[in-house]
Amino acid sequence: MADIRIDPTLAPVVARTGDERAILEAFLDFHRSVVLRKVRGLTDADATRRLVPSATTLAGLVKHLAVIERNWFPILLDPAPGEEFPTSEEDAAASFALAEGETLESLVEAYEAACVRSREVAARFPLDHVVGQPQLGEVSLRWILVHMIEETARHAGHADILRELTDGETGAV
Repeated sequence: MADIRIDPTLAPVVARTGDERAILEAFLDFHRSVVLRKVRGLTDADATRRLVPSATTLAGLVKHLAVIERNWFPILLDPAPGEEFPTSEEDAAASFALAEGETLESLVEAYEAACVRSREVAARFPLDHVVGQPQLGEVSLRWILVHMIEETARHAGHADILRELTDGETGAV
């Protein structure tokens, strides 16, 4: 067999012979890291600039992803007393809206912390663990991981386009 060199930052490639959980987690972590790379080196002004007709910004994407990490892992799988999974259109819109004083740095820190917490919570349950979700009925951790891969990858693509529109920076990762 030829000597194959693999970029170690490409977790899905490294996990290509792992078990199902390792592969799912590797893909999710890969897309999480792509989002963070897309905002690296930007100023707050660049990250909050509206470049498309919607209110979507790079900073707003990071904030939204932190919110959905909290929603789909701690709030759904291990809610604190009184915590409920948000379901309204207002909740969805608010997840992208920046509050006074939020900076790209603070949003990145919150996203990284949310991802750490998500990993901790998910690690406590088998893939077949099922919980109720107010809009969908029952969902398994496996389904949540696949959904989060899709959601994060989708927004990584948005971030890729917004970054290119911001300063011309391109690249799949």
